[in-house]
Amino acid sequence: MALPHANRHGQRENIDVNPLFTRAGEESVPRDRLPEREMLPDTAYQVIHDELLLDGHARQNLATFVTTWMEPQARQLYAESADKNMIDKDEYPMTAAIEERCAHIIAGLWHCPEPRRTMGVSTVGSSEACMLAGLALKRRWQRSRRAAQKSTATPNIVFSSAVQVVWEKFANYWDVEPRYVPVTEERPSLTAQGVLDAVDENTIGVVPVLGVTYTGAYEPVADIASGLDELHHRTGLDIPIHVDAASGGFVAPFLQPDLDWDFRLTRVHSISTSGHKFGLVYPGLGWVVWRERDLVPDDLVFRVSYLGGDMATFALNFSRPGAQVLLQYYNLLRLGRTGYTRVQESCREVAAYLAKELAGLGRFDVVGDGTDLPVVVWRQAGPARRWDLYDVSNKLRERGWLVPAYPLPADLQDTIVMRVVVRNGVSMDLAHLLVADIKDAVGFLDQLEAPMPRVGRDTSTFHH
Repeated sequence: MALPHANRHGQRENIDVNPLFTRAGEESVPRDRLPEREMLPDTAYQVIHDELLLDGHARQNLATFVTTWMEPQARQLYAESADKNMIDKDEYPMTAAIEERCAHIIAGLWHCPEPRRTMGVSTVGSSEACMLAGLALKRRWQRSRRAAQKSTATPNIVFSSAVQVVWEKFANYWDVEPRYVPVTEERPSLTAQGVLDAVDENTIGVVPVLGVTYTGAYEPVADIASGLDELHHRTGLDIPIHVDAASGGFVAPFLQPDLDWDFRLTRVHSISTSGHKFGLVYPGLGWVVWRERDLVPDDLVFRVSYLGGDMATFALNFSRPGAQVLLQYYNLLRLGRTGYTRVQESCREVAAYLAKELAGLGRFDVVGDGTDLPVVVWRQAGPARRWDLYDVSNKLRERGWLVPAYPLPADLQDTIVMRVVVRNGVSMDLAHLLVADIKDAVGFLDQLEAPMPRVGRDTSTFHH
């Protein structure tokens, strides 16, 4: 009998159906083409359910910043509102009103001077939020240059080489020169001097990151703002700041309330964040808020009707789910300031435990201890061994843990690190189990008489 045909990934052409769910002629279904016949809903569910068993377990995915757990009431609300289209403001006026409430609440959290009068919008994620903020920066710069009868041909934007890839995309998509300030051992993040060395009259904005994904560290927004204030006083160059607070926007207000990074600094024009990270909402949801409504050029804004009035909208995406916005409002109501503080403090305590335990093993140098974001980052310490961090990462996968090993950004790319993101749901109990498995992995690797085989080893670069 001939063997079933397999595709280039080694998968068979058809998917077998569990015999308990089959009807006549349903013993298998095609994998990559539309079936000729319909099937029972339970059968379709079971086929997909069984395939998903090969996915990693979300709670053990310590690589991602994205929320992997919410309360049953939130999941129920999600199911009840999954059919709402966020763009249909007129058809779903209360969902539109709740989006506006969330934007006002978040603006207040970030010390906006007039949170109920400014503009803020929800997005699919912080990547779209960054795109919108960047567009507003570019359009305002163009208007200013035209008013001064100067060229608008060569805009640039400044950030560190450790910035998230979305800013590289923004620069590429919208024809803006990206100016990367290199990070080094001595200067591991964006600095005021690095910014001042890079900016000029064509700079549309500077983007410090509140929570670098590589290390979890906050870039010094206040120092950068002070440097740009001094530059403005000295030269007249008035360069705004957008803070990419994808992760820190829902952490710093609760764990570091006295840290100056937000709209308390007048040079900060806009801030973006991920609601689906430390905002504790399932993906995908982002937010962007401007200090003042006038910082968003009118020609970027469309008006739609809702609740008998009209509402300003500014977005790249059109149809998208409204459920995540409602989940954000659920969290804001459910937790309040004290609840968010309690959740983020718990994450920081777990991060501190992990950092202490890893440092105590004598095999690793902890380069991010969770002081800013509850993120723990470490590299190998001491003399060269027969194993490296990729081997540790792959060994942990045997126990179901997804803990990435990856190189630091350009100019530090020879340094390989591992990272754990401690988000809500990564409990102290899970942290104890992880430490035990790391110790077992190191113990196994230390006993090797030769290095692990390098052929076929997973050393894929990580981009979260």
